Amino acid sequence: MKKINVAIIGASGYTGLELIKILIAHPGFEIAYIANSEGEMELDELHTSLKGVFNIKVSKANAKDVSKAADLAFLALPHKTSMSFAKELLKSGVKVVDLSADYRLELDTYEKYYCKHEDKEHLKNSAYGLPEFFREKIKKANLVANPGCYPTASLLGILPFCKFIDEKYPVFIDAKSGVSGAGKKCTQKTHFVSINENCFAYNPLIHRHEPEIKEKMKIVSGVDFDVNFVPHLLPLTRGEMCDMYMLLKDDLDPISYLEDFYKNERFIRVSKKPVDIKSVAGTNFCDIYVKKVGKKLYINSAIDNILRGSSSAAIANANLMCGYEEYVGIPTIAYVP
Repeated sequence: MKKINVAIIGASGYTGLELIKILIAHPGFEIAYIANSEGEMELDELHTSLKGVFNIKVSKANAKDVSKAADLAFLALPHKTSMSFAKELLKSGVKVVDLSADYRLELDTYEKYYCKHEDKEHLKNSAYGLPEFFREKIKKANLVANPGCYPTASLLGILPFCKFIDEKYPVFIDAKSGVSGAGKKCTQKTHFVSINENCFAYNPLIHRHEPEIKEKMKIVSGVDFDVNFVPHLLPLTRGEMCDMYMLLKDDLDPISYLEDFYKNERFIRVSKKPVDIKSVAGTNFCDIYVKKVGKKLYINSAIDNILRGSSSAAIANANLMCGYEEYVGIPTIAYVP
């Protein structure tokens, strides 16, 4: 297998480290360039867990240098910063997997919840990186917008049932994530003494992932659902669970239907009992459980927020963009430090 040179821009965070750990052993990708906002250091200084495993110079991020070194770039950068890099890389012929929100949403929705968009040209040609629903578009794309972690867990559970949901009633999503989902920078809420033995909601009903979930539900179903999303922080390093509640307009056997819907999907596991976070930690799996009582439908999903919700999902998308099988190089079970 001929190696394709790849770059990682934004290597300092949790998702950057996870990308590196998987790409080190990937048979089709070669890490040729790694950068953060400072540069001037060795990778094993930045991530000491890689000492004696893999090392490379960490550069100060520069789009021109990336275009000389790599054929594909992973952008693990904040929104707005990411689009400024992506548009330059795409003009140079470098394929991009963007882990920020910059290309996930339609223009009006993005500018309402984030900021003014500076790359409308590429936004309209981006593919949403949820392979189970947009695989063929991803294969043809030069730019893939990796979904948010909460939308990944929510949409993989909800989208199969959209045609059965009664749109006259709201959809409720009660979501919970480990602290790594809040990023590496410590805040008052993520400080150990705040989160230890604690759980609390944040940004209820106004979180930016709500419009992302709602928009993709409409794209798949044609229906503008009323989505109510409330995330919570758990005292866990990694992992995420979503509990979703809705009313049905049509009758069905939800477990049999879900098993048939996902029968050919390698990274979806339909469970006969409520799922748990530990079973997906360190994997690219999404575990889903579903139960119906009368017209009430409950969907319960779990993922690893920094793998299936970010880094391993990004590599699956890169595989598809470069002509590899989706699962190449993605470990079934990874070591979780």
